[in-house]
Amino acid sequence: MRFLVRFLFKFLLGFVALSLLLVLTFKFVPVPVTATMVMNGDGITKDWEPLSNIDRNLVRAVIAAEDGKFCTHDGFDREAIENAIEQNAKGGRIRGGSTISQQTAKNVFLWQGGGYFRKGLEAWFTVLIENIWDKRRIMEVYLNVAETGIGTYGAEAGAQRYFRKSAASLTPLEAARMAAALPLPQERSVTNPGGWLRRHGNTISARIGVVARDGLDSCIYE
Repeated sequence: MRFLVRFLFKFLLGFVALSLLLVLTFKFVPVPVTATMVMNGDGITKDWEPLSNIDRNLVRAVIAAEDGKFCTHDGFDREAIENAIEQNAKGGRIRGGSTISQQTAKNVFLWQGGGYFRKGLEAWFTVLIENIWDKRRIMEVYLNVAETGIGTYGAEAGAQRYFRKSAASLTPLEAARMAAALPLPQERSVTNPGGWLRRHGNTISARIGVVARDGLDSCIYE
């Protein structure tokens, strides 16, 4: 029993040390590859770009679509989580309550899929990046590792794939359509959306101005 306790203590200590090392490293160094990229099997097309080379329209679009409280929460939007649990309990279309910080933690350090164990690890890494990185870095990493299409990762690769242009020069509508497809990038069309997805993209496009007007991106562009 004593040996087991000692082993578990050392394992936990090693995990914490490794977690801190990875988070500290990726505060300054581009993330080279993620588990999602490796496990996908569709190849990897990516092109890391600093946030200064990504149009503000896309930053504002993902805030409008994914996480309106990004600049004010501590990594967790408790109201959104409670609403998602309540709505999912009623059935119908499954709704998530994850913030951009949580999605970044999952995309960089973990794997896709559910389960309480993975969600627990996601919470741990979310706390770490919220305390070690700043909000601008979280957004920069998110927009460089998020899957934007089949085998395509990051804003630059996505912009080149769909619009044959740099992510530095996206129009509000182009940015909105990329943001609308982010939750299900392998299923949702960016260039030719129809029905609900087209309307959703148009709504996000309109909200880009609201994000700018209300300073919901102020933690990124101070």
